[in-house]
Amino acid sequence: MRYDVIVIGGSYAGMAAALQLVRARRAVLVIDAGERRNRFTSHSHGFLGQDGVPPGEIAANARRQLEAYSTLTWLEGRVEGVTGQADGFTVTTSGSGSHRGRRILLATGVADQLPAVDGLAERWGKSVFHCPYCHGYELGQGGIGIVGASPMSIHQAELLTDWGSVTLLANRAVDLSQEARSALERRGVTIEEVPIDRIEEHADVVMADGRLLRFAGLFTATRTTPSSSLAEAMGCALEETPMGSQVRTDAESKTSVTGVFACGDVARAPHSVSLAVGNGAMAGAQIHRSLLWPETIAPVQAEGRAR
Repeated sequence: MRYDVIVIGGSYAGMAAALQLVRARRAVLVIDAGERRNRFTSHSHGFLGQDGVPPGEIAANARRQLEAYSTLTWLEGRVEGVTGQADGFTVTTSGSGSHRGRRILLATGVADQLPAVDGLAERWGKSVFHCPYCHGYELGQGGIGIVGASPMSIHQAELLTDWGSVTLLANRAVDLSQEARSALERRGVTIEEVPIDRIEEHADVVMADGRLLRFAGLFTATRTTPSSSLAEAMGCALEETPMGSQVRTDAESKTSVTGVFACGDVARAPHSVSLAVGNGAMAGAQIHRSLLWPETIAPVQAEGRAR
């Protein structure tokens, strides 16, 4: 069988795209490795109609709704490679052979590179977060610590002052100019220069000098990279953003490879469930358009970007 579209990645963006396509009665194969980025957190917030719902429940319900469409095929597995060209792609998976498709949609998501602080990784998604709109409200305007990671930590510290009293834990990872210091002070941010030794309990930070700083929650600016090397292996151009690297796309979700599209966190920033769903829905509609009018399929240039 040759599918109209093969969606690689069955999380929120991939499912949102697939929904538009199956509703256009297109044959869609979704291949999913089951590694949603927000699998570490217990509840999802900021997504209209699903606020406070466990992310696994949102994903499972979405999949059930998708599978009600007869043109949807769902395959649990990991993609090993993609060959071919528009209207003739072949996707090879681990353990389930190969599959043919006219278009490819990369919705593989990103991986978070966390600061190397003892105790941080174990609390990721539980008491250490990256998105204030997703997790800031639940901290009840308590103390918030920003674990320094990059220049983005300065922006994060300023932004989070609407959710509580903020302390920037520079941790030798943030270079603070006088201008940045002044801006943080105007927002009431406390700047802590002593390095972090470790994180304990819920969100207790033990400093290198032995002091214990207790917070309602911690935030850090992770660096993100595509969670799969597929895009790069296929020749899709990547680009750098303040948050990390992502697949270069245009306003129609086209990559630099003809017939290959990308959506969700792997192709846009900033990141959240609601933004991924919106971007995925638009990508699905644009892919359908490319099937109807093949002359519109010209890829985005490898250099430069149209949004």
